[in-house]
Amino acid sequence: MVKTPEELDLMREAGRLLAQVFTMLDRTPLAGMSTLAIDTLVERYITDELHARPASKGQYGYGFVLNCSINHVVCHGVPDAATIVRDGDIINLDITLEKNGFIADSSKTYMVGTVSPQARRLVKVTQEALWKGIAQVRPGATLGDIGAAIERHAKQHGYSIVRDYCGHGIGREMHEEPSVLHFGRPGTGMKLREGMTFTIEPMLNQGTRKVTTLDDGWTVVTNDRKLSAQFEHTVAVTATGVEVLTLREGERVPA
Repeated sequence: MVKTPEELDLMREAGRLLAQVFTMLDRTPLAGMSTLAIDTLVERYITDELHARPASKGQYGYGFVLNCSINHVVCHGVPDAATIVRDGDIINLDITLEKNGFIADSSKTYMVGTVSPQARRLVKVTQEALWKGIAQVRPGATLGDIGAAIERHAKQHGYSIVRDYCGHGIGREMHEEPSVLHFGRPGTGMKLREGMTFTIEPMLNQGTRKVTTLDDGWTVVTNDRKLSAQFEHTVAVTATGVEVLTLREGERVPA
């Protein structure tokens, strides 16, 4: 779980490259694109422009480079040519990238065109919840501190936290120890140590936290078909706090 300084440097490079993918997507008009077209665009950018590997493709038998989860899809949405991104949609794009043997993982929920105030509020609070969790990361803090901060912020705004999926350690493998829950009690769970790297990736729902996996074996939806949003970063525990390895261009760390 604890990375050497040399390994952390390699993880920084993977995170820096992955952040560039999202910068590219920020400039891309998503409305009218199929989710398969987005997948193809990202694959070409990672391989041709960044000379890296899309780590999700082939992982656990998955055939694509990203997950694209629209509106009531919580996570693991599968790209296809028939699903078109529409004005008013919110869509989470979850992408992994491997460079020099190390993997970075990040996701962002995009608001496409004119989005309803209710959807906009959900997206805003979800992003805030991610940063509330990140703010807890420092040596000696616990995983429970992270989960409690996220859960508290979500509940304050009337949203539920999906409990079926969590953050995870990351490095040479996409999924390493520890599991990083997005709910919990302060002061409980594993203590954080300098050099640990993991993802924090809360999923907030408008309604029930209960979810269902569709027949394709991947796509997870809210049981009540209300909206869901997610944000994710890969972070490293430093001597004095936290480093966000996948921080994107123009993205500011909240004070």
